[in-house]
Amino acid sequence: MMDDTMTPDPMDVEQNKIMAVLAYLVCLTVVPLFFAKESPYARFHTNQGLVLLFGWTLTYFVQMIAHGFFITFATGGIQLCLLVLALLGILNAAQGKMQRLPVIGEITLFT
Repeated sequence: MMDDTMTPDPMDVEQNKIMAVLAYLVCLTVVPLFFAKESPYARFHTNQGLVLLFGWTLTYFVQMIAHGFFITFATGGIQLCLLVLALLGILNAAQGKMQRLPVIGEITLFT
């Protein structure tokens, strides 16, 4: 199994830990892009937070367009998985880790 953990600069982590955690909160996902844009640590977590936000947005629109029990059940399951990934991301950010999330961790929206 490959280790997906990168080693962040301890000073960067100390200065931007709160911004990294905010990256996983849906309504605050883009805040680190404005207030910690030079931080590799915050940008790493913001990238993962944005991927999660796109996932939630996509499942929301699918629910709105295609009504029905199966669609609601399936998208609800996906949203639950996204919530678990967000909580894992918050935990990683709070612990000062730059660890890719399962399934979505390889998706890069920006560098």
